[in-house]
Amino acid sequence: MGTQSSQQPLIVDGLVYFCDGDPAPLLEGGVTAANITVTHMHWDLGKTITELGRWHKRLASPDSKWRLVKTADDIKRAREEGRAGLIMGWQNSLPFDGEVDRAAAFHALGMRVIQLTYNEANLAGDGCIEERNGGLTRFGRALVTELNNVGIAIDLSHCGVQTSLDAANLSSKPVLATHANAKAVDDQVRNKSDEILRAIAATGGVIGASIHGFMNWDGNPKNPPTLANFVRHAQHIADVVGVEHIGIGTDFSAVRDEQNVRSILELSKGAYPETGGKYAQAFGNDSASRYPSETPTPSRFAHIIEALEKGGFSASEIEGIAGGNFIRAFERIWE
Repeated sequence: MGTQSSQQPLIVDGLVYFCDGDPAPLLEGGVTAANITVTHMHWDLGKTITELGRWHKRLASPDSKWRLVKTADDIKRAREEGRAGLIMGWQNSLPFDGEVDRAAAFHALGMRVIQLTYNEANLAGDGCIEERNGGLTRFGRALVTELNNVGIAIDLSHCGVQTSLDAANLSSKPVLATHANAKAVDDQVRNKSDEILRAIAATGGVIGASIHGFMNWDGNPKNPPTLANFVRHAQHIADVVGVEHIGIGTDFSAVRDEQNVRSILELSKGAYPETGGKYAQAFGNDSASRYPSETPTPSRFAHIIEALEKGGFSASEIEGIAGGNFIRAFERIWE
């Protein structure tokens, strides 16, 4: 597919977990915009602000091939300009440090998607590996309300079961699982039950079905992740909540040099035996091994669209899954 023409669907990747600043892999794959984790999942406010500063310097460069996405219309403008749309996202709410009033400041700095928790518990609630399965805390409930108020999307991808249900039930805006699959298809800790899928959809939200092996795998070391299995997840989500609530969240890294992402690969392998540990033991711990063989990097994104076509989704359904459904939700959340 390559760089998009105006006839091709707008493509929004619900999650790119790391980018070293070069948009070329996304542009080569025809990706219009991506929710990029712009700071490390475990960083405090100080390191986070420093990294946001680096991103804004890239954006301000005269030859920048990025467009900062502040509104849903910016996604369309990014393609018109031949740039990659940067949706600034976090995979943890640690930089709030218990202060909900920081939400407006983070919005002013360009933040548009914030995941309430990573895998562990934080001040907002429990992540998906916390056995106690506590829901939103008092702070977490206040945070959901304030994110709604300022116009930042709430991401539940790594949240625990009760935290996800609490947030979906409380939110007045659509909530997202930017990169998560169906637990009924592959019973992995990161995947979402049908109950959670329905709760997200009831808000008008979107589930970004993922090609990533942590979620797109049956746990058998003889069965690496495939695009066909990814399509099974998309089909199940469609059956449960409707195709209008499906997106794509690859959980790719977008880098020119794999060394730039080694520390995160090692973190997922060592700190999280429930996900990265068992997967790395089965298939190795380089970036390409985490994805179907046809799609080792964002530059091969076209194969994901082709797999959906082979899976029986219509052209109009694929237009929604590729980006239209996320854009519709963003319009409600951001504007």
